[in-house]
Amino acid sequence: MKIIVCINHVPDTEAKIKIGADGRTIDKAGINYMLSPYDEFAIEAALRLKEKFGGETLAISLGGDVHKETLRKALAMGVEKALLLKDDSPRDSDSIGRALAEEIKALAPDVVLFGKQSIDYSDELLPGLVAEHIGASSVTCVVKLDAQEKSFVCEREIEGGHEVVTAILPVVISTQKGLNEPRYPSLKGIMGAKSKPIEERQPKAFDSLVEVVAMSKPPAKQAGKIVGTDASAAAELVRLLHEEAKVI
Repeated sequence: MKIIVCINHVPDTEAKIKIGADGRTIDKAGINYMLSPYDEFAIEAALRLKEKFGGETLAISLGGDVHKETLRKALAMGVEKALLLKDDSPRDSDSIGRALAEEIKALAPDVVLFGKQSIDYSDELLPGLVAEHIGASSVTCVVKLDAQEKSFVCEREIEGGHEVVTAILPVVISTQKGLNEPRYPSLKGIMGAKSKPIEERQPKAFDSLVEVVAMSKPPAKQAGKIVGTDASAAAELVRLLHEEAKVI
């Protein structure tokens, strides 16, 4: 089975984000980066499929040289090969999805795995875009996977419950928390990942359909107001919700 896992290099979840001088990008000074957390579930799913069916695993990331850090994390966890589509120019999700699809389609994988979303922009678009462009079925937010040689039974998270679907290979799957428990890289894996080659290719250029014109932080929270400490405050609270907050 040929398994591809697409991963991203994102700001650490504890990083304090500042808007850059151009007003359209973040200030990268002093920010630590990491493998996008949902992608860890995708990597673990790829490794388990390899252990069950054999075959090969390949991690792909699109970005600049710094993405090699994240690709080496995937190699340390157990992925066999890594490919960097080297381009750090601004791209929207459609342009990234098309570039990934160009490479993936030529590789003809059985399974393509993504994290549910990348935590930087959180738009959840890439799995569906790639599936459409390579002509594969797509299942998102998967929390349980029963994999067979020709088809996968996927349990996916939907609003208010779960849905079970069957997908015929080739398939693109986005993974959700709860699907598995990602393994920690072993010392042997970490040391081995340092010497493994990372292939580099220039991805095909596509025009972006979306342009970021401005970034801004959410407005600061207003100070709270205490209207009373006993039951007599209920009437005043209702009045304020109706006349000031205008929510009732």
